[in-house]
Amino acid sequence: MSAAAGHGGERRPGVSWRGAIGVWAVVGGVMLLVALAGSLIAPYDPAALVGKSFLLPGPDHWFGTDSLGRDVLSRVLAGGRTAVLLAVAAIVVAEAVGCVIGLLAGYRGGLVDAVLMRMNDVLLAFPALLLVLVLAAGLGPGTVVLVVGVAVVNIPGIARLARAATLGVATTGYVESALVRGEGTAAILRREILPNIAPTIVADAGVRFAGAFLIIAGLNFLGIGIQPPAPDWATMIAENRSYITLQPWTVIAPTACIALFAISVNIVGEAVARRRSRGRA
Repeated sequence: MSAAAGHGGERRPGVSWRGAIGVWAVVGGVMLLVALAGSLIAPYDPAALVGKSFLLPGPDHWFGTDSLGRDVLSRVLAGGRTAVLLAVAAIVVAEAVGCVIGLLAGYRGGLVDAVLMRMNDVLLAFPALLLVLVLAAGLGPGTVVLVVGVAVVNIPGIARLARAATLGVATTGYVESALVRGEGTAAILRREILPNIAPTIVADAGVRFAGAFLIIAGLNFLGIGIQPPAPDWATMIAENRSYITLQPWTVIAPTACIALFAISVNIVGEAVARRRSRGRA
């Protein structure tokens, strides 16, 4: 009995963790679908005044209404799209610039490496939120400031990662063969090095996307990015936080959306990055 139980009850390591990753992947997929396409199924215009202020959840308004009488469910369904797209844009810009810096520094070395990395260290010394606030003070609030600010914050880390990955492949045989054939630096970086470090960069981008989304949400909450009356999860929290005791769903619903989306993307992104690290080992 004990032997059978010991054999049959043996648990494979990692099974529960993989199951949890699968659950979070589903949650992230659902939240991404809600963010990008939720406005298509919103029962009301997110900006329309459809009832009295602070109506509690009911058959006509599943999450009730906010301080202005707008349908909370409609605003939740439409409130994630802009922030998600801005986070994607910021990470794409950051990856493009950071990869160029890292590739050049890792491949050329010497003075080029020293100059680029010292400039990179200067950016790394600035606190992320402070840097974006400085940009907002100079350029004014808006989505452009969000994209530029979040991109600049992420460039140093991406450049370091790209440089380290480039150093790992810069001395391989296929790169030396390209040099013998007389190919230039740009061709070698584009054809020989970049394709080999791309999986590492892509895995890192997934993790950074979650951080970029949270930064954008925080800045929207502070009123630096997306401006009312445009629907946005973070601005919904800012607009209704003083009335949480009157109608808690005006704050609970968008907060839950931000938390679920950010946590799921972060967990899945880290799992992918960890798997790639084990594969390289």
